[in-house]
Order: sequence, then C-alpha cells, then structure tokens
Amino acid sequence: MDERRTVRQFAPDPVPLQVVRDAVACAATAPSGAHQQPWTFVLVQDPEVRRRIREAAEEEERLSYDGRLGEEWLAALRPLGTDEVKPHLTDAPALIVVFQQRYWLGPDGAKRKHYYVDESVGIAVGMLLTALHLSGLAALVHTPSPMRFLAEVLGRPANEKAFAVLPVGYPAADCQVPDLVRKSLDQVLVEF
Repeated sequence: MDERRTVRQFAPDPVPLQVVRDAVACAATAPSGAHQQPWTFVLVQDPEVRRRIREAAEEEERLSYDGRLGEEWLAALRPLGTDEVKPHLTDAPALIVVFQQRYWLGPDGAKRKHYYVDESVGIAVGMLLTALHLSGLAALVHTPSPMRFLAEVLGRPANEKAFAVLPVGYPAADCQVPDLVRKSLDQVLVEF
C-alpha cells in the first residue's frame, strides 16, 4: 500500500469494467453504523456526462480558488500544484461518484435516519481506493465544494449527498506525482 499514489494525469486507455465493479463490490462490504450501508456508487463512463461534471466542477473550483478557500487553504494546496482546471474528470476513462445516503428512503416515501454516515462512507471509500490500487488501477479523490451539482447531473434522489468523485484509470505515461513524504510509524502510532 505504500506504493499507492494519487495521480491527476490519466491515460485514455479503457479500464476493465469488471475490475472496477469488483472494487465497488469490495467497498460495499465496509463496516457501517447500524449496518445501514449508507452509500451509493455511480460509475460514469459516458464522455458527455463526464464533460458536464467537469464543467460544473470547474465552475465551483473557480469560485473557490478566487476567494472561497482562504489563504491558509490555498497555501496548503500550492505544493500539489492544483488549480481550478480539472482535466482528470474527462481524461480518466471512468469516474466513480460516491454518494452518502443521509437517510433511507423507502419506495412508499417513508424515511429512516442513517447513523454514522460520514464514518461509514469514509471507510468504504478507503476500501475502494485499496481495491483499485491492488487491481493495478490509479485513482484520485476529488472533492469539489460544494458538490450539489453532482446529484443534479446524475439524477440522484434527495436523500443522497455527494461525498467524493474518484477518477479511475491508468496513469498517463508522463504522469507527475508530487514527491511527498508520508509520516513514519512512530509519528502516527501511540502505544500503551
């Protein structure tokens, strides 16, 4: 897992869809609060839909980089070289948009609150990233803010809120990965 890296440049090569589906199936086995499994994974391959997602994401990102983020946040992003332009949303052959279900919505319109939604969906996304990596695919966790446009573009119901967009594919031949250093075990583990 120490070899896993986030990439922002993807090759146009198609990905084996069964591998992606298997990774989502793995993610769906994540533990969840009260075993409510409050997630929906939307696999987007259609180039037109990916284009619409990119346009909307770049509009939100433009607003963020032009003032919503604040200087401290922008300073944290500078070493990564990110900006409002998001070609990975159309370059990657597949996007997995992860939605969290804030409540269960029955066929008759009945509602039931879900518990520990952020924690549950976060664990599922971690498992999804692991499964994709172990399958030989690269991914990026993209979280444009706000993300309401994703529910609109993808026609999701009112109980679902976008959590993350994961472009998935193979790294481009000229892919640049920031030379980041992970904290050592003694920096993250406290033992008693």
